[in-house]
Amino acid sequence: MSTSVNAATQLAISTLIERVPESTQLAAAFKAAGFKLALVGGPVRDAILGRLGNDLDFTTNAKPAESKKILTSWADTVWEIGAEFGTIAARKGEIEVEVTTYRSESYEVDSRKPDVQFGENIEGDLKRRDFTINAMALELTTQTPTFIDLFNGITDLQNKIIKTPGKAEDSFSDDPLRMMRAARFMSQLNFTVDESVISAIKKMADRLSIISAERIRDEFVKTLMSPNPRIGLTLLVETGLADKFLPEIPKLKLEIDEHHHHKDVYEHTLTVLEQAIALEDRLDGPNLTLRLAALMHDIGKPKTKELIPGGGVSFHHHEVVGSRMTKERLRTLRFDNQVIKDVAKLVFLHLRFHGYGNGEWTDSAVRRYVRDAEDLLTHLHLLTRADCTTRNKKKADSLARTYDQLEERIVQLMMQEELNKIRPDIDGDEIMKILGVKPSPVVGEAYNYLLELRLEHGPLGVEKATEELLTWWRARS
Repeated sequence: MSTSVNAATQLAISTLIERVPESTQLAAAFKAAGFKLALVGGPVRDAILGRLGNDLDFTTNAKPAESKKILTSWADTVWEIGAEFGTIAARKGEIEVEVTTYRSESYEVDSRKPDVQFGENIEGDLKRRDFTINAMALELTTQTPTFIDLFNGITDLQNKIIKTPGKAEDSFSDDPLRMMRAARFMSQLNFTVDESVISAIKKMADRLSIISAERIRDEFVKTLMSPNPRIGLTLLVETGLADKFLPEIPKLKLEIDEHHHHKDVYEHTLTVLEQAIALEDRLDGPNLTLRLAALMHDIGKPKTKELIPGGGVSFHHHEVVGSRMTKERLRTLRFDNQVIKDVAKLVFLHLRFHGYGNGEWTDSAVRRYVRDAEDLLTHLHLLTRADCTTRNKKKADSLARTYDQLEERIVQLMMQEELNKIRPDIDGDEIMKILGVKPSPVVGEAYNYLLELRLEHGPLGVEKATEELLTWWRARS
């Protein structure tokens, strides 16, 4: 073992012992029961990188029932998250662990459920792992912790490259989701992917079809929420994987000809995503809704593309088409309803600011902007700002100043009128009392009429609102 490799393994061992001393107690409990226990996979990698968290994965030769018995005596809480797959989970203080029996698993050609078999030794367990950087282990039940690296994972970790322990085609055949995982680790660790892995993904992209939408969604979200999603998304697009679960993004690579010029919408989208991420501090950190909206905001362009006689391209109403497409795609990927609703709304609203010209909008227009954005106003601010990718500095500065003015105006109106709580001056009960009607659709019509007046003119006061309501009622009658 080289000096640098030895130093890395010593770092992993010391990090584990110093930051998670409970692991030593757990290992002692398994050893006392006659079993082996090793820290394995991502936590070993992260310990070497000096970023070990509180979620730890272990592997053992104990069967699930035996692991559960040992964990029950060690942990505060124990639960069976996948006993049929060999995994028992537990929590002790702030530490959460998953202990899995040595195993091998693979997918049949057309099955979405893995065939799991328990193994006899850790070597077989490590061989089935997705990538070499995740196929390292720290055996904790030996006299001193022993570092196990059968596939040169430590070297690949130092070289920042993603490889598979065996043939990439065999690994991806066993679990096709590993193809997406390669993109995720690229984005999370800022690593490159070995050419053999890229070649295998291109050949086997169709095999992703046997993976459930939920698992695909979760892996996609991990990539999107990583520090550098661009490189992972690029791998997904260039290998054809994105075509299988998010085809709207590759389709943004619109053809460009010499007579009808327009931006590269695909590259523009990735830039908007990066610029939105740079603004996320206003949302207290990484935000899934904003990132999804940035990625999806222009997906309506391919369907709305029209060539303008004499040169140029238009994408009329692409925000409307894109909002509908966003809903459909996110539903297919099994995102929850609130995320779907919020992202689709942001896609629908992302061009609204550009309809206000050069800052010459009325108070009414500002009220409607705030009303339509509702709780997503800050998200809309950030998406709109991120959507400016022009290289013309003068134009970019002008747009930024104009949007600064809009935000300042919103703050002023909020102070004056509590814009985020816009309601008519008369509520539903008062409307029924004034008009002498019972609960019915007409109450909603009256309420909406008064709301429009409120948006157009600001607060009217109860007396003026009552007068306007009665005038509307007489005209309607």
